[in-house]
Amino acid sequence: MLRSPFHHGQDTGQTQLFIGLHLIHEVTSPQAFDMLRARGARVAFPQRTVATVDHIVPTRDQRRPFLDVMAEEMLSSLERNCREHGIPLLDLSSGHQGIVHVIGPELGLTQPGMTIACGDSHTSTHGAFGAIAFGIGTSQVRDVLASQSLAIDPLKVRRIVVRGRLSHGVYAKDVILEIIRRLGVNGGAGYAYEYGGDTIDRMSMDERMTICNMSIEGGARVGYVNPDATTFEYIRGRQFAPVGDDFERACRWWTSMGSDREAVYDDEVILDAAAIQPTVTWGINPGQSISIGERIPASGDQDALAFMGFRSGQPLKGTKIDVAFVGSCTNGRLSDLREAARIIRGRHVAPHVKALVVPGSQSVRAAAEREGLDRVFTEAGFEWRGAGCSMCLAMNPDRLEGRELCASSSNRNFKGRQGSPTGRTLLMSPAMVAAAAVAGEVVDVREFATTEAALGR
Repeated sequence: MLRSPFHHGQDTGQTQLFIGLHLIHEVTSPQAFDMLRARGARVAFPQRTVATVDHIVPTRDQRRPFLDVMAEEMLSSLERNCREHGIPLLDLSSGHQGIVHVIGPELGLTQPGMTIACGDSHTSTHGAFGAIAFGIGTSQVRDVLASQSLAIDPLKVRRIVVRGRLSHGVYAKDVILEIIRRLGVNGGAGYAYEYGGDTIDRMSMDERMTICNMSIEGGARVGYVNPDATTFEYIRGRQFAPVGDDFERACRWWTSMGSDREAVYDDEVILDAAAIQPTVTWGINPGQSISIGERIPASGDQDALAFMGFRSGQPLKGTKIDVAFVGSCTNGRLSDLREAARIIRGRHVAPHVKALVVPGSQSVRAAAEREGLDRVFTEAGFEWRGAGCSMCLAMNPDRLEGRELCASSSNRNFKGRQGSPTGRTLLMSPAMVAAAAVAGEVVDVREFATTEAALGR
C-alpha cells in the first residue's frame, strides 16, 4: 500500500526514510559537495549514488571545453567530486549520458519498491515503476550524500483513476494536462498521487513516466503507479536489473509492493478517458490549458493572458508558432520520437518555424538513428541534436529569443522558462508539436492523422 512508507514516523511527525537510489547532476550537486567538504564528511554510500550531466550540456556542439565558461565549470566540478568520492558518472563519453529521469529507468537503476531522490523536481517520474520518488533541494542532496537518509513529512494519498480508452490522437501528455487542469497546480499539495484504472493499466512504461513526471506540476510530491507485468517486462534484461532466478524472485517481491485491494485513500478522483481531447496550455502554468477545440475561458487569468498576448474567448487552434521543441524528461524517449516522426514523415517544417528534436539520452539517440528517425526529422527540416535537457529550461544555448512562441513537449510554461524573459510556451504532446511545426501554427493532430491515413502512410 502506497501509504505505508509514511506511517512510521519520529516524535516530530516526520519519517526518516532511507534512500535506495540517489541521482545527481551538475546543477544542484556542486554546492552540496562543498557543504559536505566543509563539514569534513564523506559520501556514506557512493554505490547508491549515480551521476550524469544534462541541464547545462549543449546539444549542438558537445566538445570540451564548453564555450559557456560557467557550464564548463559546473561539469568539471561534478567530475572532480565523483572522482573524489567514488561515484559513477555517466558523462558525455560514457554512451549512457542523458537526462537523469531518462537514464535511470533505461539502465534498470529504477526499480519497484525503491526510495529515490534527486535534486530535480521531476524525480516523480520514477514513481511510474512503483517507486517512492521525489525531488529534493541542495541541502537535502548534502544530507543524502552524508547519511543516505532524509526526514520527510508524511503525505496524504489521492488515487486518480482513469477509465476507458483514449481517442486516437490523445496521449499520456493530454491525460496529465487534463488532470492538472481539473485539480489545479496546487491541488496536490501535501499529497502523493497514485494513478490507476484500466487506461493506466494499458499504458506503456514511457506513457506512465510522462504522467508521473508532471505530478509535481499539479503540486503533488510523488506520482506512483502500482508495478505490474508491464513494469517487469520493461526492466527485464536492463543493465542493472536482477538476472535469472534473482529477477523472478524480485518480481514476486515487487508484486507485493502494490496497493492492497482494501487500501483506503484520503481522496479519489475518476476521469473518463474518452472525454479527454488533445490539450494545449494557453497561460503561464500547466494548469492553464484547454482542449484543441475549446476557447480560452472568460475566467482566464488576466496576467497570463496579457503575458501570452491572448484574450478570453480566443481559440488556440490557428495560433502561429515560431519554434517547435520535441524533447525533455517528460517526452524525450524513443516512443515520443517515433510518434513525432510518424506525423512529419513525408512533410516539411513550415518556413518560418525553427524546429529541433533532442533525444533524452545517448541511448535514445542511438536507437532512433538505428531506426532512421534522425533522417525523417532532418529531411523534414528539424535539427537533430545531442542528448540533454535543452530548451526545456534553457540553462544551455537552446533558448527562445524575444517574444517567440514555442510549441513544446516539455513540462513547464512559466515566464522565462525557455530562456527569454518574454518568450512564450505552449505545452502539448510530441505529436501535436510535430503537427504544429509542419503547419506553422497550432493544429489538431487528429486532422494530420486523417490525412496520413488517406495517403496510406
